[in-house]
Amino acid sequence: MNTTPSSTWHFTSAATSDGIAEPTPGHGGRPGPGQQAGAIRRAHAAGKRALVLGGGGSAGNAWEIGVIAGLFDAGLDVTEADLIIGTSAGSTAAAQITGAAQPGELLASILAAAPQPRTGLAGSGGGGVPDVPVADLLERTSAIIGAAEDAADMRRRMGAAALDMDAAWGSSRQTQRRATVAARLPSQRWPQRPMLIVAVDAHTGEPVVFDRHSGVDLADAVTASCAGPGCPAHSIGGSRYIDGGYRSNENADLAAGYGRVLVLSPLGGRSRAPLEWGIHLAAQAGELRARGSTVETIFPDSSSRDAFGANLMDPSTRPPAARAGYNQGRALAGQLTGFWC
Repeated sequence: MNTTPSSTWHFTSAATSDGIAEPTPGHGGRPGPGQQAGAIRRAHAAGKRALVLGGGGSAGNAWEIGVIAGLFDAGLDVTEADLIIGTSAGSTAAAQITGAAQPGELLASILAAAPQPRTGLAGSGGGGVPDVPVADLLERTSAIIGAAEDAADMRRRMGAAALDMDAAWGSSRQTQRRATVAARLPSQRWPQRPMLIVAVDAHTGEPVVFDRHSGVDLADAVTASCAGPGCPAHSIGGSRYIDGGYRSNENADLAAGYGRVLVLSPLGGRSRAPLEWGIHLAAQAGELRARGSTVETIFPDSSSRDAFGANLMDPSTRPPAARAGYNQGRALAGQLTGFWC
């Protein structure tokens, strides 16, 4: 366990005296800025403990489920958090652990999956992302990051690149991708407890937060949050969205105001963005602590990193990553009980 880590959300409609935009109706499937502010305000007023689930591909999702199941079996149920924040693969994990299935059932489902050969491709073979060499995707996105002036410019450039993929993908493959994501969720309904799913508007580069009051289906919110490198922007109504990880891999700063914040970061708090952009987990955790929160982070240990291999998008890594995460969760439960309970 590591005890370590932001950028600010901007709203464009008229703001109240506390600097948060007044609620306004969404349009074209996009929650209005006031609705996004409302989602964050509701979350901040909800309770004391927040669970943050960061992005990290197929392996990262499986690892997060494993850690949560390991903690659960050792007597620590972090699924009872007052707020859950999910980004990219973490948004899938968030939707999974707030459904009807118990952590152990989610873990068993991963471990029971048919073995798959290791691959250097980013594709899942199930409609999630295309079969593109990971090295190619890293090269393309690194070039975009290198050319960007700041984080907002990077998000706009990532959105433009995703929109350029429309012709290659076509509507049928995009529909298939949503169906693939939906099939991974134990429930298609938003949970009653506060849960925030983070994405980015592909046209403007603005961060977007979805919750159960956004008027967006849970499967659409998760599909949008997972629209990362190699995927086209996801359509919701008349708007298009890309991976929430382009704003931050964890978006832990959305837990501001919570006394205890537990962050699971499959990427170990790392980011390819320049440090001065302030979107690294260390910066976000520091900001939370400065505001009075106690923050604990769980990063993959050496066994988990070995299970991940070089390609976190490779579905063959899921069973070993989940198993390693489970062992890590069981081992950490005793250290975290005093913090969480």
